Amino acid sequence: MRTIPLASESLGVRSLAVFVEAGGRKILIDPGVALGPKRYGLPPAKVEIETLHRMRRKLQGYARRADVITISHYHYDHHTPFFEGLYESSSEEYAEEIYSGKVLLIKHPRENINFSQRKRAWAFMKNAEPIAEKIEFADGRSFDLGGVTLEFSPAVPHGSDGSKLGFVVMVMIDDGFRLIHASDIQLLNRKAVEWIVEKNPDLLITGGPPTYLGKRAEGGWETGIKNLNEIIRETGAEIVLDHHIIRDKRYPEFFGGLEETPKTFAGYLKVEDRPLEAYRRELHKREEGEEVELPFSL
Repeated sequence: MRTIPLASESLGVRSLAVFVEAGGRKILIDPGVALGPKRYGLPPAKVEIETLHRMRRKLQGYARRADVITISHYHYDHHTPFFEGLYESSSEEYAEEIYSGKVLLIKHPRENINFSQRKRAWAFMKNAEPIAEKIEFADGRSFDLGGVTLEFSPAVPHGSDGSKLGFVVMVMIDDGFRLIHASDIQLLNRKAVEWIVEKNPDLLITGGPPTYLGKRAEGGWETGIKNLNEIIRETGAEIVLDHHIIRDKRYPEFFGGLEETPKTFAGYLKVEDRPLEAYRRELHKREEGEEVELPFSL
Protein backbone atom coordinates (compact mmCIF):
# COMPACT_ATOMS: atom_id res chain seq x y z
CA MET A 1 0.00 0.00 0.00
CA ARG A 2 1.18 3.50 -0.84
CA THR A 3 -0.28 6.39 1.15
CA ILE A 4 0.08 10.03 0.06
CA PRO A 5 -1.33 12.78 2.31
CA LEU A 6 -2.47 15.56 0.00
CA ALA A 7 -3.85 18.52 1.94
CA SER A 8 -4.39 19.47 5.57
CA GLU A 9 -3.88 22.20 8.15
CA SER A 10 -0.18 21.39 8.51
CA LEU A 11 0.05 22.00 4.75
CA GLY A 12 -1.80 25.32 5.00
CA VAL A 13 -5.49 24.57 4.30
CA ARG A 14 -8.50 22.94 5.93
CA SER A 15 -8.60 19.37 4.64
CA LEU A 16 -7.81 15.74 5.40
CA ALA A 17 -7.47 14.54 1.80
CA VAL A 18 -5.42 11.39 1.17
CA PHE A 19 -4.53 9.36 -1.93
CA VAL A 20 -3.99 5.61 -1.55
CA GLU A 21 -2.74 2.99 -4.01
CA ALA A 22 -3.66 -0.53 -2.87
CA GLY A 23 -4.40 -3.82 -4.60
CA GLY A 24 -4.14 -2.17 -8.00
CA ARG A 25 -6.79 0.42 -7.09
CA LYS A 26 -6.29 4.15 -6.76
CA ILE A 27 -8.43 5.67 -4.01
CA LEU A 28 -8.96 9.35 -3.20
CA ILE A 29 -10.33 9.98 0.29
CA ASP A 30 -12.26 13.16 1.18
CA PRO A 31 -11.52 15.32 -1.89
CA GLY A 32 -12.08 18.79 -0.44
CA VAL A 33 -9.96 21.79 0.49
CA ALA A 34 -11.18 24.98 2.16
CA LEU A 35 -10.19 27.96 4.29
CA GLY A 36 -11.80 29.25 7.45
CA PRO A 37 -13.68 32.35 6.23
CA LYS A 38 -13.10 34.09 9.58
CA ARG A 39 -10.40 33.41 12.16
CA TYR A 40 -9.55 35.93 14.88
CA GLY A 41 -12.16 38.05 13.07
CA LEU A 42 -9.94 38.15 9.97
CA PRO A 43 -10.39 36.80 6.44
CA PRO A 44 -7.71 34.52 4.99
CA ALA A 45 -4.33 36.09 4.35
CA LYS A 46 -2.97 36.22 0.80
CA VAL A 47 -0.62 33.30 1.38
CA GLU A 48 -3.57 31.18 2.57
CA ILE A 49 -5.50 31.90 -0.63
CA GLU A 50 -2.44 31.14 -2.75
CA THR A 51 -1.97 27.88 -0.87
CA LEU A 52 -5.64 27.00 -1.35
CA HIS A 53 -5.32 27.35 -5.13
CA ARG A 54 -2.14 25.28 -5.14
CA MET A 55 -3.76 22.53 -3.08
CA ARG A 56 -6.81 22.50 -5.35
CA ARG A 57 -4.55 21.94 -8.37
CA LYS A 58 -2.79 19.15 -6.48
CA LEU A 59 -6.10 17.52 -5.54
CA GLN A 60 -7.32 17.81 -9.11
CA GLY A 61 -4.19 16.06 -10.39
CA TYR A 62 -4.62 13.12 -8.04
CA ALA A 63 -8.35 12.94 -8.81
CA ARG A 64 -7.47 12.33 -12.46
CA ARG A 65 -5.52 9.24 -11.38
CA ALA A 66 -8.17 7.89 -8.98
CA ASP A 67 -10.79 5.30 -9.91
CA VAL A 68 -12.51 5.29 -6.48
CA ILE A 69 -13.44 8.32 -4.35
CA THR A 70 -14.72 8.15 -0.78
CA ILE A 71 -16.52 10.94 1.10
CA SER A 72 -16.85 10.82 4.89
CA HIS A 73 -19.34 13.71 5.19
CA TYR A 74 -20.48 16.87 3.44
CA HIS A 75 -18.44 19.69 4.93
CA TYR A 76 -16.59 21.62 2.24
CA ASP A 77 -13.14 20.67 3.50
CA HIS A 78 -14.06 17.00 2.87
CA HIS A 79 -15.84 17.11 -0.48
CA THR A 80 -15.82 19.45 -3.44
CA PRO A 81 -19.29 20.88 -4.16
CA PHE A 82 -20.67 21.82 -7.58
CA PHE A 83 -20.90 25.58 -7.24
CA GLU A 84 -18.73 28.64 -7.25
CA GLY A 85 -17.68 30.10 -3.92
CA LEU A 86 -15.03 32.32 -2.40
CA TYR A 87 -12.89 30.16 -0.12
CA GLU A 88 -14.60 26.89 0.71
CA SER A 89 -16.03 25.72 -2.60
CA SER A 90 -15.27 25.47 -6.29
CA SER A 91 -16.61 25.75 -9.81
CA GLU A 92 -18.89 23.17 -11.39
CA GLU A 93 -16.25 22.38 -14.02
CA TYR A 94 -13.64 21.68 -11.33
CA ALA A 95 -16.00 19.41 -9.40
CA GLU A 96 -17.00 17.54 -12.56
CA GLU A 97 -13.37 16.77 -13.30
CA ILE A 98 -12.95 15.27 -9.83
CA TYR A 99 -16.02 13.02 -9.87
CA SER A 100 -16.66 12.22 -13.53
CA GLY A 101 -16.33 8.51 -14.32
CA LYS A 102 -15.45 7.57 -10.72
CA VAL A 103 -16.89 5.01 -8.35
CA LEU A 104 -18.15 7.09 -5.40
CA LEU A 105 -18.45 5.44 -1.97
CA ILE A 106 -20.06 8.09 0.19
CA LYS A 107 -21.72 8.90 3.48
CA HIS A 108 -25.47 8.27 3.24
CA PRO A 109 -27.06 11.58 2.15
CA ARG A 110 -30.31 11.13 4.08
CA GLU A 111 -29.66 8.92 7.12
CA ASN A 112 -27.79 9.99 10.29
CA ILE A 113 -27.23 13.47 8.92
CA ASN A 114 -28.02 16.96 10.15
CA PHE A 115 -30.04 19.54 8.23
CA SER A 116 -27.20 21.56 6.69
CA GLN A 117 -25.32 18.50 5.49
CA ARG A 118 -28.53 16.96 4.12
CA LYS A 119 -28.98 20.05 1.92
CA ARG A 120 -25.37 19.86 0.74
CA ALA A 121 -25.68 16.11 0.11
CA TRP A 122 -28.84 16.68 -1.97
CA ALA A 123 -27.02 19.22 -4.14
CA PHE A 124 -24.05 16.90 -4.45
CA MET A 125 -26.16 13.90 -5.49
CA LYS A 126 -28.13 15.95 -8.03
CA ASN A 127 -24.91 16.85 -9.84
CA ALA A 128 -22.81 13.73 -9.23
CA GLU A 129 -25.32 11.06 -10.29
CA PRO A 130 -25.25 11.95 -14.02
CA ILE A 131 -21.44 11.87 -14.26
CA ALA A 132 -20.20 9.23 -11.78
CA GLU A 133 -19.64 5.63 -12.90
CA LYS A 134 -21.46 4.43 -9.80
CA ILE A 135 -22.52 5.79 -6.40
CA GLU A 136 -22.85 3.59 -3.31
CA PHE A 137 -23.91 4.68 0.17
CA ALA A 138 -21.12 3.32 2.34
CA ASP A 139 -22.27 3.55 5.98
CA GLY A 140 -21.47 0.27 7.75
CA ARG A 141 -20.69 -1.57 4.49
CA SER A 142 -17.71 -3.38 2.98
CA PHE A 143 -16.67 -3.37 -0.68
CA ASP A 144 -14.42 -6.00 -2.27
CA LEU A 145 -12.51 -4.28 -5.05
CA GLY A 146 -10.45 -7.32 -6.01
CA GLY A 147 -7.29 -7.54 -3.95
CA VAL A 148 -8.32 -4.74 -1.62
CA THR A 149 -11.26 -4.31 0.76
CA LEU A 150 -12.81 -1.01 1.76
CA GLU A 151 -14.75 -1.28 5.00
CA PHE A 152 -16.72 1.67 6.32
CA SER A 153 -17.79 2.29 9.89
CA PRO A 154 -21.39 2.95 10.82
CA ALA A 155 -22.13 6.65 11.08
CA VAL A 156 -20.41 8.09 14.18
CA PRO A 157 -20.67 11.59 15.68
CA HIS A 158 -18.73 14.47 14.19
CA GLY A 159 -16.89 15.02 17.47
CA SER A 160 -18.58 14.42 20.81
CA ASP A 161 -21.76 12.39 21.29
CA GLY A 162 -24.76 14.56 20.46
CA SER A 163 -22.73 16.86 18.21
CA LYS A 164 -24.83 19.36 16.28
CA LEU A 165 -22.38 18.96 13.39
CA GLY A 166 -23.87 15.59 12.45
CA PHE A 167 -22.17 12.32 11.60
CA VAL A 168 -19.23 10.96 9.61
CA VAL A 169 -18.08 7.57 8.36
CA MET A 170 -14.56 6.21 8.76
CA VAL A 171 -12.98 3.97 6.13
CA MET A 172 -10.48 1.11 6.45
CA ILE A 173 -8.48 0.11 3.38
CA ASP A 174 -7.09 -3.42 3.71
CA ASP A 175 -4.73 -5.12 1.28
CA GLY A 176 -2.99 -7.07 4.05
CA PHE A 177 -1.85 -3.73 5.50
CA ARG A 178 -4.63 -1.86 7.27
CA LEU A 179 -5.08 1.89 6.93
CA ILE A 180 -7.93 3.68 8.73
CA HIS A 181 -8.90 7.21 7.73
CA ALA A 182 -10.96 8.49 10.66
CA SER A 183 -12.26 11.79 9.45
CA ASP A 184 -13.56 14.37 11.94
CA ILE A 185 -14.18 11.99 14.82
CA GLN A 186 -12.00 14.51 16.71
CA LEU A 187 -11.05 11.60 19.06
CA LEU A 188 -14.04 12.55 21.22
CA ASN A 189 -16.58 9.71 20.99
CA ARG A 190 -16.42 6.13 22.24
CA LYS A 191 -18.14 4.55 19.24
CA ALA A 192 -15.38 5.74 16.91
CA VAL A 193 -12.56 4.78 19.28
CA GLU A 194 -13.99 1.29 19.80
CA TRP A 195 -14.37 0.72 16.04
CA ILE A 196 -10.75 1.72 15.43
CA VAL A 197 -9.46 -0.55 18.21
CA GLU A 198 -11.57 -3.45 16.94
CA LYS A 199 -10.20 -3.10 13.39
CA ASN A 200 -6.59 -2.89 14.67
CA PRO A 201 -5.03 -0.71 11.96
CA ASP A 202 -1.35 -0.54 11.05
CA LEU A 203 -1.72 3.16 10.17
CA LEU A 204 -4.31 5.59 11.53
CA ILE A 205 -4.93 8.96 9.88
CA THR A 206 -7.20 11.14 11.98
CA GLY A 207 -7.98 14.64 13.17
CA GLY A 208 -7.61 15.84 16.73
CA PRO A 209 -10.08 17.81 18.85
CA PRO A 210 -10.96 21.42 17.91
CA THR A 211 -9.13 22.96 20.86
CA TYR A 212 -8.70 26.22 18.92
CA LEU A 213 -12.36 26.95 19.75
CA GLY A 214 -11.47 27.57 23.40
CA LYS A 215 -14.36 27.20 25.85
CA ARG A 216 -16.59 25.78 23.12
CA ALA A 217 -14.24 22.77 22.99
CA GLU A 218 -13.67 22.56 26.74
CA GLY A 219 -12.58 19.08 27.80
CA GLY A 220 -11.51 18.09 24.29
CA TRP A 221 -7.80 18.32 25.05
CA GLU A 222 -7.86 15.77 27.88
CA THR A 223 -10.41 13.48 26.19
CA GLY A 224 -8.51 13.50 22.92
CA ILE A 225 -5.22 12.58 24.58
CA LYS A 226 -6.88 9.84 26.64
CA ASN A 227 -8.64 8.28 23.65
CA LEU A 228 -5.67 8.45 21.30
CA ASN A 229 -3.38 6.95 23.93
CA GLU A 230 -5.85 4.08 24.25
CA ILE A 231 -5.70 3.52 20.49
CA ILE A 232 -1.90 3.62 20.55
CA ARG A 233 -1.69 1.07 23.37
CA GLU A 234 -4.33 -1.28 21.95
CA THR A 235 -3.27 -1.26 18.30
CA GLY A 236 0.38 -0.17 18.08
CA ALA A 237 -0.61 1.74 14.94
CA GLU A 238 1.51 4.46 13.40
CA ILE A 239 -0.40 7.70 13.94
CA VAL A 240 -0.81 10.59 11.52
CA LEU A 241 -2.64 13.38 13.35
CA ASP A 242 -3.73 16.63 11.73
CA HIS A 243 -6.79 18.76 10.90
CA HIS A 244 -8.64 20.60 13.74
CA ILE A 245 -5.86 20.26 16.34
CA ILE A 246 -3.38 22.01 14.02
CA ARG A 247 -5.56 25.14 14.04
CA ASP A 248 -4.34 25.54 17.65
CA LYS A 249 -0.83 26.98 18.02
CA ARG A 250 -0.40 24.70 21.04
CA TYR A 251 -0.62 21.49 19.03
CA PRO A 252 3.01 20.48 19.79
CA GLU A 253 1.99 20.40 23.48
CA PHE A 254 -0.92 18.09 22.61
CA PHE A 255 1.45 15.82 20.73
CA GLY A 256 3.73 15.83 23.77
CA GLY A 257 0.97 14.33 25.91
CA LEU A 258 0.77 11.20 23.75
CA GLU A 259 2.52 7.90 24.36
CA GLU A 260 3.70 7.84 20.75
CA THR A 261 4.63 11.01 18.89
CA PRO A 262 2.43 11.27 15.79
CA LYS A 263 3.30 12.82 12.47
CA THR A 264 1.35 15.61 10.81
CA PHE A 265 0.70 15.35 7.08
CA ALA A 266 3.70 17.62 6.58
CA GLY A 267 5.84 15.47 8.86
CA TYR A 268 4.77 12.31 7.02
CA LEU A 269 5.85 13.96 3.77
CA LYS A 270 9.08 15.15 5.42
CA VAL A 271 8.38 18.82 4.85
CA GLU A 272 7.92 21.73 7.25
CA ASP A 273 4.63 22.23 9.11
CA ARG A 274 2.94 25.41 7.84
CA PRO A 275 -0.17 25.90 10.03
CA LEU A 276 -1.19 29.09 8.27
CA GLU A 277 -4.63 29.52 9.81
CA ALA A 278 -3.29 29.35 13.36
CA TYR A 279 -0.97 32.26 12.52
CA ARG A 280 -3.44 34.36 10.53
CA ARG A 281 -2.95 37.41 12.76
CA GLU A 282 0.79 37.32 12.15
CA LEU A 283 0.33 36.75 8.41
CA HIS A 284 -1.87 39.85 8.13
CA LYS A 285 0.68 41.90 10.05
CA ARG A 286 3.41 40.78 7.65
CA GLU A 287 1.22 41.80 4.73
CA GLU A 288 0.95 45.25 6.32
CA GLY A 289 4.75 45.51 6.45
CA GLU A 290 5.38 44.59 10.10
CA GLU A 291 8.31 42.37 11.00
CA VAL A 292 6.76 39.32 12.62
CA GLU A 293 8.50 36.06 13.43
CA LEU A 294 6.84 32.83 12.32
CA PRO A 295 7.79 29.25 13.23
CA PHE A 296 7.82 28.32 9.53
CA SER A 297 9.04 29.77 6.26
CA LEU A 298 6.87 31.46 3.62
